[in-house]
Amino acid sequence: MTPYRGTGAGHRAMPLDTPDAEPEATSCDVLIIGGGPAGATAATLLAERGRSVVLLEKDHHPRFHIGESLLPLNLRIFERLGVADRMAAIGVYKPGARFVSDEHGSHTAFSFAAGLNQDYTHAYQVRRSDFDQILFARAREAGADAREGVRVLDVTLDARAGHHVTARAKDGAVAVFRPRFVIDASGRDTVLAGAMGSKARNPHNNTGALYGHFRGVAPFGDAEDGNITIHLFDEGWFWMIPLPDGVMSIGVVSNPGFFKRRRGEPRDFFMDTLRSVPSVARRIADAELISEVTTTGNYSYASKVMQGDGWLMAGDAYAFLDPVFSSGVLLAMASAEMGAEVADTWLDDPVRAAPLARAFERKVKRAIGSLSWLVYRINSPVLRDMFMNPSNRFRMREGLVSLLAGDVHVNANRQVPVLAFKVAFAWLTLARRFGYRLRNGGLVRMGSG
Repeated sequence: MTPYRGTGAGHRAMPLDTPDAEPEATSCDVLIIGGGPAGATAATLLAERGRSVVLLEKDHHPRFHIGESLLPLNLRIFERLGVADRMAAIGVYKPGARFVSDEHGSHTAFSFAAGLNQDYTHAYQVRRSDFDQILFARAREAGADAREGVRVLDVTLDARAGHHVTARAKDGAVAVFRPRFVIDASGRDTVLAGAMGSKARNPHNNTGALYGHFRGVAPFGDAEDGNITIHLFDEGWFWMIPLPDGVMSIGVVSNPGFFKRRRGEPRDFFMDTLRSVPSVARRIADAELISEVTTTGNYSYASKVMQGDGWLMAGDAYAFLDPVFSSGVLLAMASAEMGAEVADTWLDDPVRAAPLARAFERKVKRAIGSLSWLVYRINSPVLRDMFMNPSNRFRMREGLVSLLAGDVHVNANRQVPVLAFKVAFAWLTLARRFGYRLRNGGLVRMGSG
């Protein structure tokens, strides 16, 4: 086997870490790397179509994962997978999102029911351990050979002769597979992109995060309403996600320079940061940290390639955005849904699948691009002014809500309300250069209130 040099036949996609004597290979139609939301979604849909599917997850469910706030468009996929009732049973009802700015001295809530898409008007906040376990079990119910505690060691892509995948279980047992199609749904492990050298940092959004779970966090208002709350501060933002049993997930997202100022343990820095913002400090005054504080860096990235002959990447294995708009799980499941269609078609007719694969790539990139426009500007004073002074002129607020709800596969960039919002942003950016900013629905001279 030759070292990996590309995405064509006969090229290795991971460094080999396997024994000299190889066990007998197991053949299958599709092998999926990663048993998170993307992998489990693709496995369920393909198994339901009668395909032989092997799903390999390196950990054992339930396991902790961040990404606990879902979007309304997730509900459509839950219905298709047959897990809508199960998700409702484990979730906290999420009617929308709230943004809080101490600098503006105000807050605003965006209700999903006020968006352009009236088919799905709420979402859920979930413990990812429960959420992911339900999806993985559903894949197994559908007939997938879903294996836990199995780490992929080596992938050699060869669509003509059959791909070659080597994996090792936690007990040391090695397994070899010869799938006809490979889906990389390995999340931030980015198995194929990392091995191909195609993973690149997103230069527009290089952020990191600290996060943990709390109990006893005060609601923003008189009572907890289920909204995710985004607290803005000068150097980034905080998320507060209400979870079942009175638990609140809290995280801070900022730039590398902010985190380089950290002194001491992550827990101390995290708590000091929370207490430094008045609206956040008020809510955690009597709260108890009940988990470890987790840190992660270089949030945003993308692979230079997404698909090839007999393989594709889905979800975070291809790209990940900053989590401010809770898009990760939706983009993962939606891309897996489309990717499953590509794989199913390819297994019958690779030629007919080629245009579907290109369309899959365009749709995923377009969806990421729609959300990226907001993500890249979340720290912009102009966008923050617009969030704190929302206008529905030209239905701009409805268009913004639809983006926040994850309604991005309808080509939101061509919707008039979304275009109007972007034009307004450009106009207000120009006004700011001349010393004006948006306040109380109108322009005021900066520094005058």
